[in-house]
Amino acid sequence: MDQTMNSDRPPYGLIAVLLVGAFITFLNNTLLNIALPSIMKDLNIETATVQWLTTGFMLVSGIMIPTTAFLIRKYSVRQLFLTAMGLFTAGTIIAGISHLFFILLLGRMVQAAGAAIMMPLLMNVMLVSFPIHKRGTAMGVFGLILMFAPAIGPTLSGWIVEHYDWRMLFHFITPIAAIILLVGFFMLKDKKEKVNIRLDSLSVLLSSIGFGGLLYGFSSAGNQGWDNPQVDITIAIGVISLVLFILRQAKLEDPMLNFGVYKYPMFALSSVITMIMNMAMFSGFLLLPIYVQTIRGISPMDAGLMLLPGALLNAAMSPVTGRLFDKIGGRILAITGLAITAISTYLFSQLTFETTYMYLVIIHAIRMFGLSLVMMPVSTNGLNQLPRRLYPHGTAMNNTLNQVSGAIGTALLVTLMSIRTETVMSRLMTDAIHQGGARPTAEVQQQMLSSATLDGINFTFFVSTIIIALALVLAFFIKRATPAEDRIEGKPGKMNRLTKLAEN
Repeated sequence: MDQTMNSDRPPYGLIAVLLVGAFITFLNNTLLNIALPSIMKDLNIETATVQWLTTGFMLVSGIMIPTTAFLIRKYSVRQLFLTAMGLFTAGTIIAGISHLFFILLLGRMVQAAGAAIMMPLLMNVMLVSFPIHKRGTAMGVFGLILMFAPAIGPTLSGWIVEHYDWRMLFHFITPIAAIILLVGFFMLKDKKEKVNIRLDSLSVLLSSIGFGGLLYGFSSAGNQGWDNPQVDITIAIGVISLVLFILRQAKLEDPMLNFGVYKYPMFALSSVITMIMNMAMFSGFLLLPIYVQTIRGISPMDAGLMLLPGALLNAAMSPVTGRLFDKIGGRILAITGLAITAISTYLFSQLTFETTYMYLVIIHAIRMFGLSLVMMPVSTNGLNQLPRRLYPHGTAMNNTLNQVSGAIGTALLVTLMSIRTETVMSRLMTDAIHQGGARPTAEVQQQMLSSATLDGINFTFFVSTIIIALALVLAFFIKRATPAEDRIEGKPGKMNRLTKLAEN
């Protein structure tokens, strides 16, 4: 156990350094998306190639995150933080000086190796530093800082790309990351008692192939289609490896990733709800930019500004939601939030060519408000039921499943939209030829394609509404969780109070 965690007072200095480090890694991710077209043009590459900057990052994260449960138990917070920020800073420098795509991709993957350690490490420190009755408020402040990154990221990125070279995105991050690394080097002093555990090589191999295969397969399916043999084979290999990985963990005395966390019903329920929400949540992030830029012709800068109020509201609500969670638990918050999210997502399934910009801003803000009531309370309630020794495994499991469900959700939504668009386009073409007796002009075909794409987007939002409704049903089964040890030893805090009375 870290010496830092032994005192009653939470290690605020340690948490502050970790929060700033996590913030900068989050901000880095949101900066790059808007810059992809500029990178394509400058490096003369196609969409399928540039997508690897996102897919590669996701793959490395998917491979690294399952190992973090072992790393957190084996090494001190100082060792892991310096390693994570060192890798992230090195990757940022490599990406910033790159003039070839494969060097840029290498930089992104080195960044990912550092970023993947940061989030589970921070979550674990938060869980062990705060008592259960204050954990919601702590997680709320944590959420406010982290959610501010995706709030400002797209707008900041749009401004930088408009005025400077895309490499400035990395040059902007590099000095900040280097300063955080130096601050961490001098401030973090925690030490770790020697822990005699070893990483099982076969588990690492099976985990890497399993999670990596699933992430790559589903990410590729969104671009290449489900009929591509490479997609099907990769997913099949991923599933088989993952089954073998789970069986291997069950046999080990000290597993790399302990699937025993699913013996705790609130953690299992929170995982399912969070995965469903991740799959549905990507509909807004994926489909709205397509609608506003491709169909409505709104500029990238205005598209980023359209999403800004919702993102800021989501960030601002985080500490409020945290305090409410401490007072009333996660069930009411989750039900309310899911109902708001489902209604606002349904409203997005009714988009037209005349839908106003302000309507999109307001509905997106309402949707983000709903999401702010769900994600943190549900996941924190699930983690609260775990015994302390399983915190690293719970946070690693949650972060891994977030990556996988995000990839699966994106692939499924892209596929649904593509199939629906093609079906509607085919029907419109057939009707036009049947009525006019000749193939429509290129201009008419473009109008038909816009109509078909809009129909595809609306249909996909409607499917997302149904998925969210499923999560809403599951939310009614949430109960306020107490740690497993507390259920055995007595009520939360009872032993601490008796100890203090005896000491007095």
